[in-house]
Amino acid sequence: MSAPPKNWEGKSIVRPPLFNGQYYSWWKNKMRDHIIGEDYELLDIVTDGLLATTKKNDEGVGVPKTRADCTNEGLKKWEKNAKAKKWLMCGLGPDEYNRIQSCTTAKEICDTLQVAHEGTPQVKRSR
Repeated sequence: MSAPPKNWEGKSIVRPPLFNGQYYSWWKNKMRDHIIGEDYELLDIVTDGLLATTKKNDEGVGVPKTRADCTNEGLKKWEKNAKAKKWLMCGLGPDEYNRIQSCTTAKEICDTLQVAHEGTPQVKRSR
């Protein structure tokens, strides 16, 4: 894992690490630690996604639950997703933000960035 040159950015316990398109693996590890420091359960939302927040429609297809359909547990997951998205988006420069601006969940953001900077799992295996 390559790290940025010295004095890349200040160390702040409030501000997430900045990613401007370089040193993705370094940023990914720093962001993971930053998110865990905020709330350990946020990492589950980022890595696993919003589980149990979908329902089957009349055709049997999974669709997102509306706010009225959610239990307190589901609402808490959506709240944690919003927090995780905030931390991820605040740590991105303008070019990277443009790449993920249409993502609706923290997991989508992480998956989009990972594919863009590390490739798909098939590409990683072939390397």
